[in-house]
Amino acid sequence: MQRQQNAKTHDWTFTIGHEELVVHRRYEVFSMLNDFLLGIWFTVGSVCFFFEGSVRTVGVCLFVIGSLQLLIRPAIRLHRYIHFKQLPDSDQDA
Repeated sequence: MQRQQNAKTHDWTFTIGHEELVVHRRYEVFSMLNDFLLGIWFTVGSVCFFFEGSVRTVGVCLFVIGSLQLLIRPAIRLHRYIHFKQLPDSDQDA
């Protein structure tokens, strides 16, 4: 698998054999992937609460993971809107 990034569009292109996967709007893709994983953690965690013992503990752990991922959602959106730009070194200006 090979990955390239287009400097103009900031798209990611993954080459897998004779196929290419092009990722547009990567922050939206990260957000969707995060939401998908949230759904999995909370669904499996909810099912684990039907059982006793260590399975219930797994459910609690999945709920904690899902809750932490809820904190990632606004971080992804914030990072999409805020871009850091590298300033030139002050030593070079002198």
